Amino acid sequence: MMNIDFEHIKTNGVELHVAVSGPEEGDLVILLHGFPEFWFSWRRQIRELAGAGYRVIAPDQRGYNKSDKPDGVRSYDIDTLRDDIIGLIHHFGHKAAAIIGHDWGGAVGWHLAATRPGLVRGFVAINMPHLAVLPKVMLTTPLQWLRSSYMLFFQTPKVPEKILSRNDYRYMEQALRTTSKKGTFTEEELGAYKIAWARPKTLTSMLNWYRAMPFSMKSVRKGNIEVPVKIIWGEGDQFLSTKLAEESLKFTDSNSVIWVEDATHWVHQEKPDFVNDQLIHFLDKTASRVIR
Repeated sequence: MMNIDFEHIKTNGVELHVAVSGPEEGDLVILLHGFPEFWFSWRRQIRELAGAGYRVIAPDQRGYNKSDKPDGVRSYDIDTLRDDIIGLIHHFGHKAAAIIGHDWGGAVGWHLAATRPGLVRGFVAINMPHLAVLPKVMLTTPLQWLRSSYMLFFQTPKVPEKILSRNDYRYMEQALRTTSKKGTFTEEELGAYKIAWARPKTLTSMLNWYRAMPFSMKSVRKGNIEVPVKIIWGEGDQFLSTKLAEESLKFTDSNSVIWVEDATHWVHQEKPDFVNDQLIHFLDKTASRVIR
């Protein structure tokens, strides 16, 4: 089984803490976590993808865990987040990478694929829609508006930090427990998350991804995605409706969405064997794609 090493890599004006595994000569695969996680969310994918011959990196994205946490909301707009990942591709000496993103990591992946397709061999979105579909679906689907109401709460300064950190991050812990299949997150794993959340400036930096959304939405490109795309979607997602995945397919030539029954927003952690098989199949298909 492949080891996981860790590096601190300078990119786009920040230093990111990055988990690295797999043969150096392997095609580059970048795993992008979402809120409220860090590289650890890919613990069930890293070694398996590396064992399949890929060079796998999973950064703590800016604002998270051991990566830098610059001040200011504008430090977390979608263009800046994208450029962090472009810097990682260049750092590892590759012309392009396959991008796999969950939740907010998926938003960064969609944006990278839309705006810098020459750097992306293929893109897998796991329970994250193209950002451009959010306004339309929220307006036409009242249930999605209710599901997304927490995003409005996160816009409030300081108050969310006080509430989310109360009682040793009890609210955040319960959010992970109650929105996932029973047993998905062990006590030990939740303890690792709490350590990451408690690092100085982390909670505010994580929330700044949401607070930067008004700026990010102005940068979202609505044209077709030119690279191969796969969407993997846990149908029991309590945050994001399946309508968002269906609308996202309009931005790609592929109709390739995999609906996963009996899975939630955290599908890659609940059904890792199934998801890993799908990822490796997709990566093997796109590895030989000519990058222009």
